Amino acid sequence: MLTLLITGATGYLGSHLTHTLLDAGHRIAILKRTTSSLARLDACLSRLSVFNIEDGLHLPFQTIGHFDAVIHTATCYGRSGEKPSEVFQANTVFPLNLLEAATTFNTDTFFNTDTFFNTDTIIYEYLNAYSLSKRHFMEWGKSFSDSGKINFINLKLEHMYGAGDDSKKFAMYVIRSCINNVEELKLTLGEQKRDFIHINDVVSAYQYLLDNSNKIERGFSKFGIGTGKAVTIREFVDIVHRLTDSRTKPIYGALPYRENEIMRSEADISGLAALGWNSRYDIETGLNQVIEQEKKHP
Repeated sequence: MLTLLITGATGYLGSHLTHTLLDAGHRIAILKRTTSSLARLDACLSRLSVFNIEDGLHLPFQTIGHFDAVIHTATCYGRSGEKPSEVFQANTVFPLNLLEAATTFNTDTFFNTDTFFNTDTIIYEYLNAYSLSKRHFMEWGKSFSDSGKINFINLKLEHMYGAGDDSKKFAMYVIRSCINNVEELKLTLGEQKRDFIHINDVVSAYQYLLDNSNKIERGFSKFGIGTGKAVTIREFVDIVHRLTDSRTKPIYGALPYRENEIMRSEADISGLAALGWNSRYDIETGLNQVIEQEKKHP
């Protein structure tokens, strides 16, 4: 059994990780804002130690004692109108303060969820500040680990999708549009390639790295979290359209490519594969599962 501190546990990825790691027998504390809803954690709240960021980042360490690892999933995309300074505060200053606290209390490992260039989200215009702030923190993590203070494992997450996720994300926007048979779905030509990964595979990868952390070289290390197989946006939409038997009309080319559009984003999963991990959901299996769940719980 490990003792773990998770940030972002009230969010989509964090809540899935929290449930899974609790069920695996680990002791979990979460660090959240006082305003964060605990709805995603209702079923397991009695088994968690809950701390508020506003009460001080040292409090979990002082109360619980030693943590084997911090798993940092909290993030701010900037989609709610946050200023760049607020995005920087959330994505660089906050985790840096947490990293300092973890180092002070001799935490062994810090798992960081790094940025993916999700250029197909509705919130793309905010991602420059988001990406820059996340990159700054990764560099701080590398600096800390290079000095021997803590192991820093940087996880570059590709385009995660799953039932119940935010409709502002491209995958769920397309899925719900097709399920609801919206009249038109305006898209680019869809030649961009993206690595879509199911939430269950994401959680599996995190858990696998945690369970095999003794096999990972100490200091700074990085892993791509994805399937390692990119598909075009057009292929993705066409699969969703077919699986939902949708009456929605995809209009390819209705939108221009964005400036500096990334035409290929695919995870390098060689590090995970070397440890023995492989994704379980191909694109059709994963989408079919999500579509069925979305239809049951719209």
